[in-house]
Amino acid sequence: QVFGCMRKEGLQVTILSTCPVADYKTQESTLTLPSPFLKALKTKEFKEQVCCPLLEQPNIVRDLPAAVLSYCQVWQIPAVLYQCYTDVIKLDTVTVEAFKPLLSSKILKSLVKDVSESTKILKKLLTTNETHNTIYI
Repeated sequence: QVFGCMRKEGLQVTILSTCPVADYKTQESTLTLPSPFLKALKTKEFKEQVCCPLLEQPNIVRDLPAAVLSYCQVWQIPAVLYQCYTDVIKLDTVTVEAFKPLLSSKILKSLVKDVSESTKILKKLLTTNETHNTIYI
């Protein structure tokens, strides 16, 4: 429904997602992998350089990120998915910092004022979010 309200001309989509490192399929032991780490998956129309290695087969993406990327592929919209594999259940600053290399990408560079302040702002946002989440404990 979101794409139905947008013009597709000149549109480029960037999807950020996280999932457990246990979902990552590889020949080597996942215990030796540095966590968190990023992998990318892109549509055929996405022509820019990706900021990390591409996701290898037989790994899959699922749920909403997969639906958005599939939609973009079908409608020939340039799109890239950055999948962060992490060993924590709850989003934390270390996991979010794994996305930091994306701030230098062409599409996101214009949104960032000062990369050096990003860690400080990120910690503040996550601390605020953590305070609100304790209501359910």
